[in-house]
Amino acid sequence: MASSTTTPKPANGDRERWDRDYPERALNKSPTRSDTTGADRNADIVLGAAVIAMGLVAGLYFFSAIAVMPALTAADDRTLVDAMQQMIDKIENPAFFLVLLGAPALAAVALSQARRSSSAKTAGWIVAGLVLYTVMLVVTFAIHIPLNYELRDAGDPARIENLAAVRDDFVTPWVAWEIVRTLVSVAAFGSLTWALVLRGRMGRAE
Repeated sequence: MASSTTTPKPANGDRERWDRDYPERALNKSPTRSDTTGADRNADIVLGAAVIAMGLVAGLYFFSAIAVMPALTAADDRTLVDAMQQMIDKIENPAFFLVLLGAPALAAVALSQARRSSSAKTAGWIVAGLVLYTVMLVVTFAIHIPLNYELRDAGDPARIENLAAVRDDFVTPWVAWEIVRTLVSVAAFGSLTWALVLRGRMGRAE
């Protein structure tokens, strides 16, 4: 006699228990609410940290554009060159590089999290922030850093023969492009801030 491979049907009592317990079993197989909440909280923290880091960079350039450089350009040639040489040396520190490189890194992680959670609008504003920040980095590395090194390598201001020429060659392009990178970095900060606002609205809606 051939054996049957058909799964035996549960008895009436077992069938009722099976139907009654099915929703609970299905719920246990799906992600729990606490897991979802934990992922959302982590995404909020990462995006919030990116906003803070971006704000610090934008604030640094904003302060330089409206206070530091106007004050130095009003000073004499030797004071400006000496002060800028000191700042060029001191700005290269771990805290500055941590914020400068940490801002886009955190934003990139936040972008990945937004895409995984299907937050298209939030992801779009994060992309805008990253693009604007990239523009700021291009300006910094293409314009400001070469000018900084050229001024630093000019030597002791007391021994520079044509100090006025050195000052003019540095100040004019440096100040003009400082305004550009300030504007784009502030715009990048605004984009990430709006992305964080959208995340908050989405969370409240859910």
